[in-house]
Amino acid sequence: MTLSLGEVLVFLVLVSWGLYVFQALRVRELALDAARRACKQESVQLLDESVAVQRISMSRDDQGQWRVWRQYRFEYSIDGMERERGHIIMLGPRLQALVMAEQSSTLH
Repeated sequence: MTLSLGEVLVFLVLVSWGLYVFQALRVRELALDAARRACKQESVQLLDESVAVQRISMSRDDQGQWRVWRQYRFEYSIDGMERERGHIIMLGPRLQALVMAEQSSTLH
């Protein structure tokens, strides 16, 4: 059995896409963990126990390597009634910044 060049290319594209999706899920989980820690530290409630992708682009890291840059948003409540928004910036699997209303902290 031999594979044509087209079949090999389709296979490589599918494998690449699968790896990207797996990595994206891993990074999303890291962002969610960061949101949970920040909310616990600030004694606020993380609403919906989730983060959502807001923007995706490419950017270089400190070593000059291209990485996927992702901005996630999340919502939290200080008093259980009002919703506040925060966002998390990830460069590859690394947390770059976490911003909550009225305050900002950059983490490396």
